[in-house]
Amino acid sequence: MARYFREQDIDEFRECFYLFARNGQIRTLDELTVTMRSLGMSPTIAELKKYFKDKGGQLAFSDFLDIMHAHSKVEKLPTEVLAAFRANDPKKSGLISAKDLRHILLNWGEKLSVKEVDHIFHEANVGPNGQVRYEDFVKIACAPVPDYY
Repeated sequence: MARYFREQDIDEFRECFYLFARNGQIRTLDELTVTMRSLGMSPTIAELKKYFKDKGGQLAFSDFLDIMHAHSKVEKLPTEVLAAFRANDPKKSGLISAKDLRHILLNWGEKLSVKEVDHIFHEANVGPNGQVRYEDFVKIACAPVPDYY
């Protein structure tokens, strides 16, 4: 599995795995759920049950890496976010106003704080009254967090 992930990713997975896996094994669906979600994945309950069943109800770290690899191929967050933006773009302009984007980030789904939105806007060079090319925004917002944060 190491060939599919960067060394830093494996280190992060290992740290998280052993934080939640008692005695080096994940033995419950809850442990698998918390571990994967802590690593930024969003598996459905059905996916989690399948992964758990496929591995015989007990996961060592190597099994967990297999699951993370399989799930990372399934989960395509940037594509899903772009599809949501496109579905709400009746003119198909590829743009969203900064005001509307701020409103979405502050009030929908996993709500962000004003400080978090300001930070994202700063990183993406979004002015308070400007238009945002949502494809460019999604590339920035869905990029992996650098190690130095």
